[in-house]
Amino acid sequence: MNRLFPFIATAITLSATSAVAQTVLKPVDLFSLAAASTPAVRPDGGLIAYVKKANDVMTDRARTSLWLVDSRTGAATAVAAGEDDAAQPCWSPDGQRLAFVRTTAKGEPTLYVYSVATRQATIVSAVARQPSQLAWSRDGVSLAFVMAVNRPDTVFGRPLTPPAGAIWARPLEVIDTVAYRDDGIGPRAPGFPHLFVVPTGGGPPRQVTSGAFDDGGPLSWTPDGKAIVFTSRRATDWQRDPLKAGIYRVAVTDGAVTELTKPDAPRADARLSPDGRQIAFTNHDERYRGYENARLWVMDSDGGHLRMLAGTLDRSFEKPVWAADGRSLYADYVDRGVTKVARVDVARGSFRDVATDLAGDGFDLPYSGGDFSVGADGTLAIAQGAPDHPADLVMVRKGRTTRLTNLNGALLGQRTLGAVQSLAVRSSVDGAAVDAWLVLPPGFDPKRSYPLILEIHGGPFASYGPTFASDGQLYAANGYVVVYANPRGSTSYGERFANGIDRSYPGTDYDDLMSTVDAAIAKGFINKDRLYVTGGSGGGVLTTWIVGKTHRFRAAVAQKPVVNWSSEVLTSDIYPWMAKYWFGKAPWEDPQSYWARSPLSLVGNVTTPTMLIVGGQDVRTPVPESEQYYGALQMRGVPTALVKVPGAFHDMAKRPSQSAAKTNAVLAWFALYGGPAVELNE
Repeated sequence: MNRLFPFIATAITLSATSAVAQTVLKPVDLFSLAAASTPAVRPDGGLIAYVKKANDVMTDRARTSLWLVDSRTGAATAVAAGEDDAAQPCWSPDGQRLAFVRTTAKGEPTLYVYSVATRQATIVSAVARQPSQLAWSRDGVSLAFVMAVNRPDTVFGRPLTPPAGAIWARPLEVIDTVAYRDDGIGPRAPGFPHLFVVPTGGGPPRQVTSGAFDDGGPLSWTPDGKAIVFTSRRATDWQRDPLKAGIYRVAVTDGAVTELTKPDAPRADARLSPDGRQIAFTNHDERYRGYENARLWVMDSDGGHLRMLAGTLDRSFEKPVWAADGRSLYADYVDRGVTKVARVDVARGSFRDVATDLAGDGFDLPYSGGDFSVGADGTLAIAQGAPDHPADLVMVRKGRTTRLTNLNGALLGQRTLGAVQSLAVRSSVDGAAVDAWLVLPPGFDPKRSYPLILEIHGGPFASYGPTFASDGQLYAANGYVVVYANPRGSTSYGERFANGIDRSYPGTDYDDLMSTVDAAIAKGFINKDRLYVTGGSGGGVLTTWIVGKTHRFRAAVAQKPVVNWSSEVLTSDIYPWMAKYWFGKAPWEDPQSYWARSPLSLVGNVTTPTMLIVGGQDVRTPVPESEQYYGALQMRGVPTALVKVPGAFHDMAKRPSQSAAKTNAVLAWFALYGGPAVELNE
């Protein structure tokens, strides 16, 4: 069996003297990338906290540190930077203190409060599990947060007692809950997340809610400090319908819970208004389709007088935040792959954009995303990115945009990146417009003929946008034109476009993607005999689907694919809702539909050399999905290889070395079948 690094070492040809290799982005550069996320504006707008994510070459992982930036001078101060990770900045109402969570490399979390006056951080409480959704009481005396509470393991039968000094096998592992593992984490510890309160001056946390339910945030204190508004899954049999939640209020003193809405809809993001009279939240119609827009709603604090805001927008709102005057809300939404922040008038329901080009803190792929924060004075802070750099901290004040950080300037200022340009596509199915982008090789010459990589996003209900992506840049640096698109099923184009694959995925995605390739070839600089395809997750599904439908690609790499929907729906960590929303029936109720939509059903047509790459611990698209396809291709004599990324979950790019190795493996596989020799191993 080939291991990942030996495979790359034998398959890649180095060229240390290449002039291009000295100036373009290289795999080793992944260790020098950084991104801003989780901005938090102090109420008066004078300081902005943010989390800096930076890859570390010595530990081969991303570390997060916490920084303060003076919004007027741009001066930056480290609040928490070092071996421990710092995250979740949250300002006190008076803006004099900043709460955050610090976590050791062993995963041991501690709550801290930083004083602006003394520039010192003090421990509030060491906690048993990772806390989230920090929220200050209005008087600054208490912090609320959400934390999982363990329950005893289930045991069947009494285990034997080993004699002193004996070394026995581990005891039996019993699973008896509907959701028993999470991708990125692994097996769930038995228990449920609940609300806690702790004095900001320090002390042990006190549990406020309990029961066999999932309680969650964001958390909002009432003005009098006597209660907290939160969301929770408390319906009968909620574990088998985990998207539905209700909005509740809990009394801090005695834990008495009041139901404000029934737990019968996908409600989220509940936030109490500054005066405590209204609650904003997101919700969508429950029609059991693959996708629904999340709408912005407000209601009275007792659950009455519900009404929708900005209902004419055919997009999804997320993360609503009240303006200080309570007359408007800020929320983000994604439009044609670009994340924006809108200000929504509560009385009129109208909205206007106030910020754009938000970006997440990922490096490898150009997924839409990003965070924002608003101060009481209206100062807006966002994590903003562009095709030529990952997310930086940006301030928007009185209509003026100011970039406060340049986290990658030292590195990217010395690298020539591939230009990213939009590509107009019309689908061969019905002429529908499909957004696409090209990443051109550095030193691009339109008179030359280039090989093409089609890179496909996952989800499938997600979107790419014109943002930085190290995978695309590394492919382009090796001499490829890269094309990526938002085919049917992609979000940020409205419900009709997203549900173009409802109950039919992969559906017309294939046609949209082939039209994208045709549009790229029509530009005149693509060698139509040197086409390659790759994609991850949903993109892996489509990669294996494509090679079963056409022979036009010289080689393919399917990353973490689903190839057999019956086995996927019953083994994925999100299995409780996949069958209900994506198929409408269970595998045993409609086996033919499951099989007809499984790429494995087309494997008899495949002649394209196809590599499979999957994280060794992936439970979102579990390893056996890739193994099934590998076995089928081997039985048929189609050139194939199975690459497992040791210890990785679904996100195979979480460790920089593995992200680089994965990209090199893709390039090496393509090089075996007519692609450019790989010159950028280091």
